[in-house]
Amino acid sequence: MLALRDLSLQVGNAPDEQLLLAELNVQFPTKHFVAILGPSGCGKSTLLKVIAGVRESTAGQIRWKGRDLAEEGDFDPHEIGYVPQFSIAFDLLTVWESVRAAFDLRVSGLDAEAGEERINRILREVGIEEIADRRVQLLSGGQKRRLALALELISAPRLLLCDEVTSGLDPKAEDEIVQLMHAISREDNRIVLSVTHSLRHLALYDSVLVLTEGRLAYHGSPRSLLHYFHVEHPDELYPRLAMRDAEEWHDSWQKYRAAYYEEFAGQPPDPAAANDVPDPEETAANAPLIHTPGVLAQFIVLFARRWRLFFRDRGQLLLQLALMLGFPCLVIIFALNGIPQIKVPTDGGGNVLDQIRSQLSYNTELLHTGSLVSGLIMFQVVLLSLMGSNNAAREIAGERLILEKEKFAGLRPLAYVASKAAFLGILVVAQSVWMAVFVNMIVRFPGSLPTQIVLLTLVNAALTSICLAISSIMKSAEQASLVSVYLVGFQLPLSGAVLALPAGLNWITQPFIASYWGWSGFLQTLRDTRLYDAVQLVTQTQLASAPLAIWVLLTHILLGLFIAYTGVKSSRWD
Repeated sequence: MLALRDLSLQVGNAPDEQLLLAELNVQFPTKHFVAILGPSGCGKSTLLKVIAGVRESTAGQIRWKGRDLAEEGDFDPHEIGYVPQFSIAFDLLTVWESVRAAFDLRVSGLDAEAGEERINRILREVGIEEIADRRVQLLSGGQKRRLALALELISAPRLLLCDEVTSGLDPKAEDEIVQLMHAISREDNRIVLSVTHSLRHLALYDSVLVLTEGRLAYHGSPRSLLHYFHVEHPDELYPRLAMRDAEEWHDSWQKYRAAYYEEFAGQPPDPAAANDVPDPEETAANAPLIHTPGVLAQFIVLFARRWRLFFRDRGQLLLQLALMLGFPCLVIIFALNGIPQIKVPTDGGGNVLDQIRSQLSYNTELLHTGSLVSGLIMFQVVLLSLMGSNNAAREIAGERLILEKEKFAGLRPLAYVASKAAFLGILVVAQSVWMAVFVNMIVRFPGSLPTQIVLLTLVNAALTSICLAISSIMKSAEQASLVSVYLVGFQLPLSGAVLALPAGLNWITQPFIASYWGWSGFLQTLRDTRLYDAVQLVTQTQLASAPLAIWVLLTHILLGLFIAYTGVKSSRWD
């Protein structure tokens, strides 16, 4: 049984601030199908979010099976299902893969055979068994709503919240979805709350709850709805609501509700008349036999799903290949013949003029070679930074709503961030190793190639990690991409590789510029060569040691992953 006791939600702390929900008192028995009606902005979706815990009420209680959820423990992820207005499945997965992933992320404790049987049974019950191999992007609106219900039913919730799941459907599809929700409400002592604007199926609901400006205007039998509001047809309900103030409707319902609740024989939904002490038989029957999988199990599912999505997104796959193969080619066109050999100046045979000419030629050669070497290294670093931005900028923000829904169903943020880090780590290593090896084959940088590979990999990983953090805190993928591009754009001018920064500004910005540490560390691998001396002639920026550069870049990576974890853990559910 679900009971709301004086439930309120206020925006702001001042007494005159807006009340989104005001002192709702209502109770729903088991095996109950409820329509939540009301004009746009009256608080219907907000009510579901408050019940689900997505938004926290400012007053009152939500009681479930006799316990106060705020004081005695929230819903277990298996007790509640929530079908939001937005899509909760990846377009590139099939129906079967979507339900299978949901099962593997949410349900543990069943053997393989029982799991397969449950998935097939749910697909059959919601009517999508025959399209199990079809991709989500090819489904009709009604089929997507059926899939959304299947994803929630996979964990057998006792309370199912449906937010406008029939919105935008044609009449036939709407009829089928409402019939399906009615059937679902009859299973497993379940309560189904459905927010809807449609008044076409009132006879299928056990009760109808009407809100206006966050206040309860009616909660009773569908048969009495027209009588209570003094209208002859359901379509007249909303115009009728507009004729009176919300407070008047609320006061009217408080006055007459007892008489209308008499129609509910056996289990009156009146919170003033009913006792919400849990039924021992119901509690035992509803005790969960399954539990949420651990971090490692969820990580494996998420990691496998991410690679499946990667290889099915042909556009993204081709872009990654183009960047990985094309960017090194952009570097080597500046040194197709390798790095020029620096010739030691001759003594000119004692001729002072020849000595001066030789020294000038040597200095010119040093400056040219130093600029070339510094530029080639920084070009690699900046291009890998750009790859890092492309890798991660949209990674979380682009699927934020699905993430929020999966967190609601029991997904652990640590498993999610770890799966992203592992997936992106493989891309980073492939991109960086190829860049270092291919460029070195043509340019023939002296020094330790393994150390150079490590430094380039860490630069890529640092920008990937930071952009992943940006992706986790931005509201949209577009915002995350824009901020990440700006971040890469500032890498070159703030690195000091081209123009030396003022000393004060240099100390402030340098610790945060991954490109500086990659460039400086890479140059240190050339320290015992004339190339290092040549670079020092063309830059006034102090160079850091390779070990220090490695530690700083590792710090960038860890900081980015920590921020990403914090961002994922925080709610971004609109």
